[in-house]
Amino acid sequence: MNQRPPKPEAAGAVLRIKRIGNSLGLILPRELLARLNLKEGDALHVVEQTERALKLSPYDPKHAKAMEIARQVFREYADTFKELAK
Repeated sequence: MNQRPPKPEAAGAVLRIKRIGNSLGLILPRELLARLNLKEGDALHVVEQTERALKLSPYDPKHAKAMEIARQVFREYADTFKELAK
């Protein structure tokens, strides 16, 4: 793979809150977007953590929890679902 190593400012980027129109927002560096495979229109979920920390992730923890419950139900009732599918 011929990928360039991330620039130091993208790896440990410090983001500043800036005025964008009538709102406030963050500008993500191009290198960071490329490394995380993010593009305009992608959704990032905000997970509040302890001590004023935030986690931004394309991963939705609520959806993942719901999917884990569904998988557990499908495993538990696999025979029932097979019969219903006939």
